[in-house]
Amino acid sequence: MGTSVLDQFIPPGDSHENLLVIFGGGGHGKSMIETIMAHNRYKIVGFVDEGMAPGGQVLGYTCLGGASVLPELIARGITLATNGVGGIGSVGTRVKVFDLLLSAGFSLPPIWHPSAVIEPSAVLEDGVQIMPLSYIGGDAVIGFGSVINISACAPHDSKIGRVANLSPHAVLAGNVTVGDHTQIGMSATVNLGITIGTRVRIGNSAVVKADVPDDTIVYAGTIWPTPKWQQQTG
Repeated sequence: MGTSVLDQFIPPGDSHENLLVIFGGGGHGKSMIETIMAHNRYKIVGFVDEGMAPGGQVLGYTCLGGASVLPELIARGITLATNGVGGIGSVGTRVKVFDLLLSAGFSLPPIWHPSAVIEPSAVLEDGVQIMPLSYIGGDAVIGFGSVINISACAPHDSKIGRVANLSPHAVLAGNVTVGDHTQIGMSATVNLGITIGTRVRIGNSAVVKADVPDDTIVYAGTIWPTPKWQQQTG
């Protein structure tokens, strides 16, 4: 079944230099479809999804099968891919997709929406996804596989680690470092020069005023560190 779908959408022998496959047809996959269509640099050949039968449709694009079709896509000359699994709440799922794509031999170009502002000195590593209306400042480095979501801001000298996520409207001041696998929630703000560790979760609308250690949760709507007037005494 999977091979027949591939035969329909990827005729053997054609030039496939700009064809790209998306892994995942859920919510983030839909966002990537729209971003790639707006970017107009790559042509989507279809998507791969473990939870959908071959031939299923998402925004007019066809499911080519599950992960088992990845080697066949490579054999047919489809060598570009992007990760359509957002991994919110389970970054390990997104990491697993990256591992599958890389081990199959895909290249993962950075992808950005044309409405995003990316300064010329910024560096986007492989697999990065920059969503609409976001801002990447001078000398910022966005690490492998990270997402800068809608209207998020990573200004000058930002250093974003691997497979991190700035949610919609998250705002970093300048010279902020964000560790690998860290999630910055919606409308959260981080002060100038702060370092946030690995595997940290910053809740929606939180305000971060000091460094955050690895594996910390900063709860939604709170201030980090907790102001003295809010701290309970024994």
